[in-house]
Amino acid sequence: MTLADKDRQLLAILSENARMPTALLARKLGLSRTTVQAKIERLERDGVIAGYGVRLSDDFEKGLVKAHVLITLAPKALARVTQDLHAIEDVRVLHSVSGSFDLIAVIAASSISELDLVIDRIGEIDGVEKTLSSIILSTRINR
Repeated sequence: MTLADKDRQLLAILSENARMPTALLARKLGLSRTTVQAKIERLERDGVIAGYGVRLSDDFEKGLVKAHVLITLAPKALARVTQDLHAIEDVRVLHSVSGSFDLIAVIAASSISELDLVIDRIGEIDGVEKTLSSIILSTRINR
């Protein structure tokens, strides 16, 4: 699906603050309120906007210890391992990737010791052959 420039601008603004009033969105975009409302409804209907959620504050996020965990799977274990990883609340994101690893999980825990326990738990999942972890020191860009 191709999006118009104003649609992209609208999505960028909404990604920063999805609760921004339509009138303020309209002013920022140089459009009428009804046009902005129609664009939002179309983007929702077309599945571009799948939902709205909570974005945690930078202060809260800074208190978490995050890591990338690269995971190698046994043959035919993807579905089972994905299900087990989904059950671990500290797993924030799971990517299927190409290369020498099969998955990359982004995990966030309240402390290094908690992070260590989560990484151990991932390694114990039936079908996980190997993991390689990297603690995230800082986030330079987050769009």
